[in-house]
Amino acid sequence: MSALAPTLEAFFTERLLRQRQASPHTVASYRDAFRLLLSFAQQRTAKAPCALGFADLDAPLIGAFLDHLEHERNNTAATRNARLTAVHSLFAFAALRHPEHAALIARVLAIPPKRTDRAIVSFLSAPEIDALLASPDRATWIGRRDHTLLAVAIQTGLRVSELIGLRCADVQLGPGANVRCRGKGRKDRATPLATATAAVVSAWLAERKGGPGDPLFPARTGDPLSRDAVERLLAKYANTAGERCPTLKRKRVTPHVLRHSTAMNLLRAGVDTTVIALWLGHEDTRTATSTYLHADLRIKEAALARTTPPGTRPGRYRPPDALLAFLEGL
Repeated sequence: MSALAPTLEAFFTERLLRQRQASPHTVASYRDAFRLLLSFAQQRTAKAPCALGFADLDAPLIGAFLDHLEHERNNTAATRNARLTAVHSLFAFAALRHPEHAALIARVLAIPPKRTDRAIVSFLSAPEIDALLASPDRATWIGRRDHTLLAVAIQTGLRVSELIGLRCADVQLGPGANVRCRGKGRKDRATPLATATAAVVSAWLAERKGGPGDPLFPARTGDPLSRDAVERLLAKYANTAGERCPTLKRKRVTPHVLRHSTAMNLLRAGVDTTVIALWLGHEDTRTATSTYLHADLRIKEAALARTTPPGTRPGRYRPPDALLAFLEGL
């Protein structure tokens, strides 16, 4: 067995699981990346994966692997970059263990990520949100569960993994009502509930009658809803809501679109982008600034309205009233 195999095993067991305490999603993503890479290298070198060495995974082979992902597997540039991130992480770990391969490792680490297109985020308007919330049949248990789930998702902006991971004990009602979750990066946060949302959740908890450790939104079996189940029910209700609000028919409504809608509602209410980033659990506050400000056309239209039209002379501000003029002069 070459030095690569034990290093790769130590990378998962020591670096990811013990040192970084990476989430299962991160571990699965890195695992898939190296399964693809080792299979590709096996085809190129005719060596079994356990016999591959660092010399086999040099920069030209890694570059060829990235091209293979894009042009043969038809992966997006974002997926290519995610695979490259896994490779970079392994080689940075290997640099400490195998200084004899320092030059090879440096060349692999120098492979840059590919620039990707950044589309404007999709979000729902107030009429679309109202139509979506009205879609579940609240005469049924499933409909009341789904209405509560949609109300919490739209008002709190929780990620779908955070939403389905909620337990009954995570809801705090009364003064300062909020829901607590463990989000991305193992960060705990509490998100306040509006009065109307808190009332809906309170009624659901009374009907749910679950223990503190039971899922807040269970499936029929009592287990937590899966990510796929949430996506299916959301697609179903979006299709129903499209009959009331035709603009919904032109949008693909996903759990992340609800999260974007929360951010846009906060932004239009005048909430600072730093607070929005904290509300949504973003690690970098610049995410809210760069993503949601670009998506809000109303902010840009307001800026346009404040500019002087071409060909006109800018005028001086004149208070509309004598009392206002006095106050302005203070």
